[in-house]
Amino acid sequence: MSQSEGNIESVLHEDRLFDPPASAGAPWHIGSLDEYKALYKKSIDDPESFWSNAAEEMHWFSHWRQVVSYEAPDAKWFVNGTTNLCYNCVDRHVENGFGDQVGIIWESEPIGDEGPEILRLTYADLQTEISKFANVLLDKGVRRGDVVTIYMGMIPELAIAVLACARIGAAHSVIFGGFSSQAIADRVEDANSKVIVTCDGSWRRGSVVPLKDNVDQALEILGEGKVRSVIVRQRCKNGIDWVDGRDTWWHDVMQEAEADCDCVPLDSEEMSFLLYTSGSTGKPKGIHHTIGGYMVYTATTSKYVFNLVPDADQVFWCTADVGWITGHSYILYGIMPNRVPTLMYEGAPNFPDADRFWDIVSRHRVTQFYTAPTAIRAFMKWGEEHPKKHDLSSLQVLGTVGEPINPEAWMWYHNVIGGGACPIVDTYWQTETGGHMITPLPGATSTKPGSCTLPFFGIDAAVVDADGNEVGANEGGLLVVRKPWPGMLRGVYGDRDRFIDTYWSTIKIDSKPVYTAGDGARRDKDGYFWIMGRIDDVINVSGHRLGTMEVESGLVAHESVVEAAVVGMPHEIKGTGIAAFCTLAPGYEANDDLRKKLREHISDQIGAIAKPDMIRFTDALPKTRSGKIMRRLLRSIAAGEVEVNQDTSTLEDFTVVAKLQGGDES
Repeated sequence: MSQSEGNIESVLHEDRLFDPPASAGAPWHIGSLDEYKALYKKSIDDPESFWSNAAEEMHWFSHWRQVVSYEAPDAKWFVNGTTNLCYNCVDRHVENGFGDQVGIIWESEPIGDEGPEILRLTYADLQTEISKFANVLLDKGVRRGDVVTIYMGMIPELAIAVLACARIGAAHSVIFGGFSSQAIADRVEDANSKVIVTCDGSWRRGSVVPLKDNVDQALEILGEGKVRSVIVRQRCKNGIDWVDGRDTWWHDVMQEAEADCDCVPLDSEEMSFLLYTSGSTGKPKGIHHTIGGYMVYTATTSKYVFNLVPDADQVFWCTADVGWITGHSYILYGIMPNRVPTLMYEGAPNFPDADRFWDIVSRHRVTQFYTAPTAIRAFMKWGEEHPKKHDLSSLQVLGTVGEPINPEAWMWYHNVIGGGACPIVDTYWQTETGGHMITPLPGATSTKPGSCTLPFFGIDAAVVDADGNEVGANEGGLLVVRKPWPGMLRGVYGDRDRFIDTYWSTIKIDSKPVYTAGDGARRDKDGYFWIMGRIDDVINVSGHRLGTMEVESGLVAHESVVEAAVVGMPHEIKGTGIAAFCTLAPGYEANDDLRKKLREHISDQIGAIAKPDMIRFTDALPKTRSGKIMRRLLRSIAAGEVEVNQDTSTLEDFTVVAKLQGGDES
């Protein structure tokens, strides 16, 4: 351990460097670090030329007059150009002669006597179904610029509804199917949506999630007349209530719809979608993305980060839900323009058994697999016997998303799932950024377990202090991006002040605001980025800045711990102490002796300053429905708050918080 200017440097796996492997399938788009450096330099020094070349790979109805116009915090990309996201995902492939190629592979969660239900939709199939539903929306009064709310399970109709909105120039607001009725009401009201697309229910671990019931309850909260139309796709055949004149069946309106609906040429800067993110206080933020820049950025990141190559027998699988930005960008909008089949799976990773994901990988010959560290840690806990039942030799690139991955999970992923042969792209990005910001490129970047490595093209990232000065190697600071990029958000819907206050008011460089990600980070001696967590998750212990991720990685490195979350807690001497919440591996007993061993283990791994002041054992951690640990709730619990007065609309299991509030501590 080294200690410098009040910062702790974790050396856990810091010097373990994994060189890019030889390509297992299609040749790498970027085959060396020198090639990456040359392209990166061009993207920073001459972004107009770089992004113009990238944009030329897409279809434009009319060409842009200017690549970028920027006066912080406002950017415009491909100014006055017109295009259409749906056209670039579907129609251009049909027109170029690839209509019979598969665009979406879908698999159901339920498994019948003959196995799960599987659909393979070609680009021609999609063009027809999307056109029909676009006409349905038009018939319901949806017009260019309106916001359509979509609240569905992971079925093909979700993708069809999203792309139908894009086809006619309506923005979509997709709400994850696990959200509550209050969360739906808040989002519908903020977006002023008049049309909701939903299902009777969705399947999750063999049970029905009552989606239509949740919509009905949300509309009761909003009051009569707020929403004029609810379109319902029948999926689970569960009992639902019905409101004549407002509710219509998907199959009825689709049967009557015409199959011809042209894509509307849309200005590059028109709104493509809203996606709501929750905060610790206040109402959810409607992140506003546009069309042209987002399209180019997601397609370009997908191509290089996952090494997507048309006609190379690839199958891409991102395990996220389309209700999150990961699903928007890396199930649909980034993958489909690259003409590689994208796989959608309806249900849970452990239904009916803990090997369901690996069974899917094997049967569909998945080549790129993209999932969350939370899922990987669950796979570790379930045991490597499950992936070993299946042939995973088709895999070429493994990816992680959602939060920093601890080195032990990285190594398990590398060895057990990738067989030591697949590069891991540990991607750092946000809902607000639209696509990957800092990430390895599989043929070019040597990787370090736990580091997201180097910036993607066009991303001028830096770690700075509160005055905007870059800090030295292994000194913690704030992560900022100093130049605009095509996928960046354009605002918080209906709230200009919140947009500026949240992202542009913290740091200025040369008297100009820069985008502040809200995350703490450091760069090591090789220039690699290490994300320390949200700014609130960087703990100041007796004057030493310590990233919670480092302590979590140290805890999980112990054989007894499969998952850990670390937060700050009030401490009368230190100011801030360290509270650790740990889930144990099978066969280990939660007791004071184990607490002592874990404290000493952290002391050995990082240093005495990082020893937790409190360790609480728990069967589960409070997580969002996308699998992220809700550390702000843990901070409230660690602080001894009797009531948790925060936004919990994204919480998956409310009983976890109750159990933790009543648990023992040390």
